[in-house]
Amino acid sequence: MATKYFEGLGRRKESSARVRIIPEAGALTVNGKAAGDYFTRLGDLENAFLPIKVAGRENQMTVTVMVQGGGVTGQTEAVRHGVARALVKMDETLRPMLRKEGLLTRDDRMKERKKPGLKRARKAPTYTKR
Repeated sequence: MATKYFEGLGRRKESSARVRIIPEAGALTVNGKAAGDYFTRLGDLENAFLPIKVAGRENQMTVTVMVQGGGVTGQTEAVRHGVARALVKMDETLRPMLRKEGLLTRDDRMKERKKPGLKRARKAPTYTKR
């Protein structure tokens, strides 16, 4: 018989993460690696799995994540969003707690497009009088 799991999709910037939570003690894996090996920057691992800590469910579940696109920060926050959504699917009573911490809100800030005549989105070439 297939194991029952709860899935959540998280997004941030150009990153998207598909998170599966199995409600039995296990490991945290991201793209087939241990989560600690994937998120090596200081604080990224804690930030990515913050919803589990807020819910008080540490060491009670197996979490597997497939994340793609974007950079390290975008992927970290996409995983956090996906974990929070999967936790709510697993237990609806966690919604107010996660909402209060701001973990269920999709951060919709994206990179601004480059405009013609400018160097970047807003940076203009240096003005020269002569």
